[in-house]
Amino acid sequence: MFPMVTGFMNYGQQTVRTARYIGQSFMITLSHVNRFPVTIQYPYEKLITSERFRGRIHFEFDKCIACEVCVRVCPIDLPVVDWKLETDIQKKRLFNYSIDFGICIFCGNCVEYCPTNCLSMTEEYELSTYDRHELNYNQIALGRLPLSVIDDYTIRTILNSPHHKRQCNKASRLIHP
Repeated sequence: MFPMVTGFMNYGQQTVRTARYIGQSFMITLSHVNRFPVTIQYPYEKLITSERFRGRIHFEFDKCIACEVCVRVCPIDLPVVDWKLETDIQKKRLFNYSIDFGICIFCGNCVEYCPTNCLSMTEEYELSTYDRHELNYNQIALGRLPLSVIDDYTIRTILNSPHHKRQCNKASRLIHP
């Protein structure tokens, strides 16, 4: 008779534990009811990228001194820099600068270590093409300034993202302690 009593006690403990787990999962489900949906309609709506977003690289031809620091710090030796030493003025003359974004890992080392700040990261992330060779950008394509998502009137920018709401809540707490 004693093993039968312990069996009933174990069964009762397991039933209580199961009911507690079901109650906890139900409370988690109810806590998600008040949240806004995260889904966006991509081609027509876009999220505003953060200020440290690493998108396409922008290149300013006039600032570059052809020092090749960007090539040395790149983990895959990606930027191609063509230059010639001008003997009369003892300076390098830059002829061509290109980056293949089909290979680029967007690490940002070239931007970080550039001594003249001729390289910068943009917020442009739509680089998809049907031909892989179109991803090889020369200095003219790299010099093109990207169209900002905020300035594009055909696209509705999403300010209701969970990240944006957290920032707004933090700002309101700082203003109204």
